[in-house]
Amino acid sequence: MSIGLIALLDDVAALSKVAAASLDDVGAQAAKAGAKAAGVVIDDAAVTPRYVVGFSADRELPIVWRIAKGSVRNKLLFLLPIALALGAFAPWAITPLLMLGGCYLSFEGAEKIYEKLVPHAEHADEETSLPPTTDAALLEEQRVASAVKTDFILSAEIMAITLAGLPDGSIWTKAVVMAIVAVGITAVVYGAVALIVKADDVGVALARRGEGALAAFGRGLVRVMPHFLRVLAVVGTAAMVWVGGGILVHGLAGYGLSGIEHVIHEASLTVANLAPGIGGLLGWFVTALGSGLVGLVVGFALIPIVGRVIAPAWKAVRKG
Repeated sequence: MSIGLIALLDDVAALSKVAAASLDDVGAQAAKAGAKAAGVVIDDAAVTPRYVVGFSADRELPIVWRIAKGSVRNKLLFLLPIALALGAFAPWAITPLLMLGGCYLSFEGAEKIYEKLVPHAEHADEETSLPPTTDAALLEEQRVASAVKTDFILSAEIMAITLAGLPDGSIWTKAVVMAIVAVGITAVVYGAVALIVKADDVGVALARRGEGALAAFGRGLVRVMPHFLRVLAVVGTAAMVWVGGGILVHGLAGYGLSGIEHVIHEASLTVANLAPGIGGLLGWFVTALGSGLVGLVVGFALIPIVGRVIAPAWKAVRKG
């Protein structure tokens, strides 16, 4: 074997090792970045099932599939290029945009809590904003379009959080990582939504066709699912508030206003040291609680501003 061929094979082996290491690095970055968006993912999974309510069982999965495709399109065709462009040409804008998204999440979570405590007409108007129709196909189009619009806001926050969590590197590596996160999160969210919306049908089928323990499991599944959906809605609201508050706390620290973050961190360490066995869990809970309190304060402060200023201005713009 010639020396040249041996050298070439050595180069190929070296490149293969570099490529493998790069793939491992991309995978690690994608997992880490995706985990940071977990709170928004929980809310996404909690919000989506309501869009299939009222449709026949045979249309539930096709509707979820259509929303999932719209979500992938939002992330890959629109949000990913915008995020990469900001990272390359205006990185200073990422933190303010993240904080704006944090304000949105905090407002949405606080508004849901306020609506439970003090029902108001504005929320009812929002629920009936689509024109009534008896045409199932038209209603499906309206629901899918509404779901994809809602997903765009949540997806924008997911992509911004992902980008902010990536280390410095080539734009191509960032693009690959963000694409992996986009597709992976969409698969997880809408896979979970598909399981949730079909769980009661599975329970009914097991109760009718199964025997003994299997039939009992099916009946139990049918009874449990309504309660599970209510719990999921509560978790989704809480996730919006603590993620939104956490984004705001971290953003303020980035601008030198680290007092709130310092207080939350010290409280987390103090509580964690009280019970070493479960210190990590307790520390996380205190951090989430502190971030959630910040999110609630900001969210409740934004409710009158949005209701009296931003919402009327937006309606005027749409009518104009």
